[in-house]
Amino acid sequence: MTAEEELRESERKADPWLLEVLVCPVTRRPLRYDETRQELVSDQARLAYPIRDGIPIMLIEEARELDE
Repeated sequence: MTAEEELRESERKADPWLLEVLVCPVTRRPLRYDETRQELVSDQARLAYPIRDGIPIMLIEEARELDE
């Protein structure tokens, strides 16, 4: 892996400490991290919040509704 690829990969990963303290803005419950889809999932609210460039986007209007 080149240095540029390693930098991109590190930017893509979310900060583990941040993932531990974030909660769903709807339910105020903990979130589940889906590394494959780069999302934080609220099973209770049935929403998935995207992580872009390592930054969780915790806006309800940016969340994806989960399939049943």
